[in-house]
This record gives sequence, C-alpha cells and structure tokens, in this order.
Amino acid sequence: MTSTATPTVSVRLTAVLQKLTGGQKTIEASGRTVAEVFDDIEARYPGFKAQVYGPDGKPHRFVNIYLNDEDIRYTGGIDTALKPGDVLDILPALAGGQ
Repeated sequence: MTSTATPTVSVRLTAVLQKLTGGQKTIEASGRTVAEVFDDIEARYPGFKAQVYGPDGKPHRFVNIYLNDEDIRYTGGIDTALKPGDVLDILPALAGGQ
C-alpha cells in the first residue's frame, strides 16, 4: 500500500536564507516534491521563493539545491519526489569582493 501522506523533510539554509526564517539554520517543510516544499516554505516565510526562483518561475541557475547530497538538476529538478526524512540543502552562490 502506498502512503498518500505528505512527507516532511528537513531544509538546511545558508545565512542569506536564514534572514527570512528568523535565523533558523534548518526548518521542517512538507511536500511531495521539491516545488511543493518551496510553496510550503513561501507560505510561512514570504519572500523565500523570490530568493530562489527567477522571474521565469524556475530556480535561479546560481542556486544549488541538493536532495540528500545529490544535485536535483540530475534527479528531476523541482519535480523531484520526496520521502519522509529527506534533507534538502539550498545553497545560493555568493558573490563578493571588489
């Protein structure tokens, strides 16, 4: 029997995104796919998706998203299916220096 429950996953955030979550380094979020998890986070922390997505509705190319240490670009992108206990890492590239 297949479970229809929405999985809860851990989402680890860099300092840039922690500013939106009140400084939390890791948050819990629910969703059957990476996209659904991002929607869940956006509902609780408005502005999150603007940091991750471009105007075309796709993740910025400079944002690296890993599911259990595997780049989602190679697992189905934001449509990648999730299971309970998965860990997402969201790593926006940093620019610096002058």
